[in-house]
Amino acid sequence: MVRSSARAVVIGGGVGGCSVLYWLTRLGWDDVVLVERADLTSGSTFHSAGLVGQLRSSLSLTRMMMESVDLYRTLEAEVGLATGWREVGSLRLASSQERMEEIARQAGWAKTFGLALELISAAEAQELFPPMTADGVLGAAYLPTDGYIDPSQLTFALAEGARRRGAEVATSTRVTGVRAHRGRVTAVETERGAIETEVVVNAGGMFAGELGALAGVTVPVVPMAHEYLVLKPSGLPLDMPTMRDPSLLVYFRPESGGLIMGGYERHCAPWSLDGIPPDFNGKLLEEDWPRFEELMENAIVRVPSLEEMEVVRLINGPEAFTPDGEFILGPSDLRGYWVAAGFCAHGLAGAGGMGKLVAEWIVEGTPSLDVWHMDSRRFGSAYRSRDYTVARTREIYETYYDVEYPGHEREAGRPLRLSSANARLRELGAVFGEKSGWERANWFEPNAAAGDESLRPRGWAGKLWSPAIGVEHRACREGAALFDESSFAKLDVSGDGAADFLESLCANRVAREEGRVTYTQMLNPRGGIECDFTVTRLGEDWFRIVTGTAFGQHDAAWIRQHAPGDGSVHVTDVTSASSCFGLWGPASREVLQPLTVTDLSNDAFPYMTARELAVGPVPCLAVRVTYVGELGWELYCPAEFGARLWDELWAAGRDHGLVAGGYKAIDSLRLEKGYRVWGADISPEDTPYEAGLGFAVKLDKGDFVGRDALVAAAEPERRLRCLTLAEPRAVALGSEPVRVGGEPVGRVTSGGYGYTVGASIAFAYLPSEHGVGSEVAVEIFGEWIDGVVVDEPLHDPSGERVRA
Repeated sequence: MVRSSARAVVIGGGVGGCSVLYWLTRLGWDDVVLVERADLTSGSTFHSAGLVGQLRSSLSLTRMMMESVDLYRTLEAEVGLATGWREVGSLRLASSQERMEEIARQAGWAKTFGLALELISAAEAQELFPPMTADGVLGAAYLPTDGYIDPSQLTFALAEGARRRGAEVATSTRVTGVRAHRGRVTAVETERGAIETEVVVNAGGMFAGELGALAGVTVPVVPMAHEYLVLKPSGLPLDMPTMRDPSLLVYFRPESGGLIMGGYERHCAPWSLDGIPPDFNGKLLEEDWPRFEELMENAIVRVPSLEEMEVVRLINGPEAFTPDGEFILGPSDLRGYWVAAGFCAHGLAGAGGMGKLVAEWIVEGTPSLDVWHMDSRRFGSAYRSRDYTVARTREIYETYYDVEYPGHEREAGRPLRLSSANARLRELGAVFGEKSGWERANWFEPNAAAGDESLRPRGWAGKLWSPAIGVEHRACREGAALFDESSFAKLDVSGDGAADFLESLCANRVAREEGRVTYTQMLNPRGGIECDFTVTRLGEDWFRIVTGTAFGQHDAAWIRQHAPGDGSVHVTDVTSASSCFGLWGPASREVLQPLTVTDLSNDAFPYMTARELAVGPVPCLAVRVTYVGELGWELYCPAEFGARLWDELWAAGRDHGLVAGGYKAIDSLRLEKGYRVWGADISPEDTPYEAGLGFAVKLDKGDFVGRDALVAAAEPERRLRCLTLAEPRAVALGSEPVRVGGEPVGRVTSGGYGYTVGASIAFAYLPSEHGVGSEVAVEIFGEWIDGVVVDEPLHDPSGERVRA
């Protein structure tokens, strides 16, 4: 029998589960238990290659990896058990110009993350890793604080650390069910009895999907058969760094004077999609030499002596991958049910920091880092489909080492979600991107004929770009442009308690008169921005939230997490129920007025209000709001009317030079107007005052989540600043280091080219003393570009155009 109750139950005895258990106990929770179906490490952990690389594409994930290394340096001394940590450094080779640009960009990131990444020559790389040949290598990135670790030793050390603080580890304890009552976890059922608890952490690795299904929670992980080769000791230096050659799809690490070599092949092998065998514990898959042949041939190109080395074994074991290549962390829609899974072969690199983050999230209620891109609630209902999940995950695995240019669009599983105007957009020559399954127009290529090719940004920023973007931007500024915004997430909050509930969550006053639109944030208890959207009051007990396409799942979960359980508040995702078209520009009123009997004058229909009206024969909710900084409306109609609404607007705009616009133009337009993007410019780590959004905070309206933190906070030590760069075609993409007086002071959050102001624009958090007029420099692919802090917004600072 197992214990009858616990404060928290962690499911899964791999490195992830043991790390969460360890950190829960370090944070003071000693009444916790881990249950494992077999033995510790018997899933994927025991056959991990154990590489630990810290530099990732986001600040949060990099911090997580850095915290892992901090733990690995001290854990052995703490618990008295070896972990096998070897801080030998890592090499990443660049064998093409684009790879050199990639590592130059990574070196810039590293400066903002506090990592001592060095760019070195091919000869220097060979000195560090003697068995490699430098043929074709142009350079390399060297990070001396990376390394590798023994996966089983690390897991046992974490488990021991947790036990010493009171945790229990129950092996040979298979979970058979999860009990819930009124949407909240109440117990975990096992073959050895039930454990009553209010907190369950699914750290099941490749079993996480099956474990989630027991609770009605979708955890989209796919076991991928991942192979690596173990070679006999051959007298190689023990202190060689790990080495990756992404152009050849392979990685190497030293092992007792020999080598381990693996990689990510172009023809991957999803495994056991119909269910993992119940007795698959501590097992490997059969060697698959034909599949490994591609990697073997590539590896010999880089390490020719590999051909003569004696093979110990080809390891073939399943690893859990996710559809977007990111971890799956955090709470689910079932209250008290948490997920810590989907490590995509980074489990050893991230385990220490991941366990800390998830444990803090459970204990304190909010994560210590901005983890929206890893949040378990980011996946929509489409991921209930196995075929869709597998298709997306295959693409992630097979392109693991590819260079991904900014704006890169994934292809797997498309098209999936089509707006009512999709056929019209295709007829107009739309170049589509995808977000949250939606096909969205990035730009319309026929517009490029009227554009200016000389404005193409230098380097990577110009790879996925078209002159059409500038044409669509200028049309919106000078005439009128029509945008399909149907993908924007729409949430209805209704019920007798809706008004008071939203006031308790929103920093701005939103329970205003019917028909009013309010821009607001929802904050966490630390005052950080959890959500950023508009709220329209449609009725006494009915509010409509409109948020970004990718944030609907997250925002709905945040709202539901705080909703009362008495039935007084209902939260409904109505995204798919309506089409939405944005008609913006100085001529937008002239286009729209002939189609409706409703008076669209500024006095009758002022800015930040909403009205029901008819556009031609189409019933619409018209909302006078903008994300581009121009006069105009968002027009919502039932989805079945969408194509007709587009046609009515398109025909009416013909005499006014109406242009179809895409999301790339919207991004350029919003930069000039200083509108923020959640997840880039603003995040749970940033307060409204730091982000320049204090105007949307009403401290005098009464209590709301985060208010106490804002009141108690001193003047911000850093603020989001708008920068313009001296070279218009040098465009920042995000994460570039910013320095003042030769000293690094911040990093770019987002950037782009402003076609109206004729400047490269970037946003960055800087120390507060660096205000308007401060001279800065931004490093773009290794080149420092001069810039200056400017007053914002750059376009229409008085707001006259949006209120015209």
